[in-house]
Amino acid sequence: MQLRNSSDRYGLVSILLHWLVALAVFGLFGLGYWMVGLDYYSGWYKTGPDLHKSIGIVLFVVMLARLLWRWISPAPQALSSHGRMTRLGARFGHLFLYLGLFVLMISGYLISTADGRGIPVFGLFEVPATLTSIPDQEDLAGLVHEYLAWALVIFAGIHGLAALKHHFIDRDRTLTRMFGR
Repeated sequence: MQLRNSSDRYGLVSILLHWLVALAVFGLFGLGYWMVGLDYYSGWYKTGPDLHKSIGIVLFVVMLARLLWRWISPAPQALSSHGRMTRLGARFGHLFLYLGLFVLMISGYLISTADGRGIPVFGLFEVPATLTSIPDQEDLAGLVHEYLAWALVIFAGIHGLAALKHHFIDRDRTLTRMFGR
């Protein structure tokens, strides 16, 4: 399998980045949903959020790499069987997923650094707090983070269902291209 995308299929790097981001997003959503219910005496009360933040920072770097890779190795062309509305829907859907993920990660950063403390990443280094002066920063960023997380996970589910529709109903190569075939 080739590393770079070709005009008709995705390369190994794009495929790995796609599935790594999908796994991280759904994993972070599950972790976030679980950890907000923890009580103060739970052993995971501090560990859960620290893990969530660390993975979120790594995901931010992966998303930057994904954007850079998309510039270096553009996505394959849309299938000739896709109509104008399908192509437009795919373009806006991917744009929403990319922008939404960056806004989600930035809001998480703003929640975590509202008190002026940086974010330790797996105990290896710390991302400094640079913006701490927004009124009600933690609360506002928290609302954005919560609602956008739900919206993105629901939309990612719809994205997956659309890929299955292309595979089983339309019988085209949309889904198989993301598996390198």
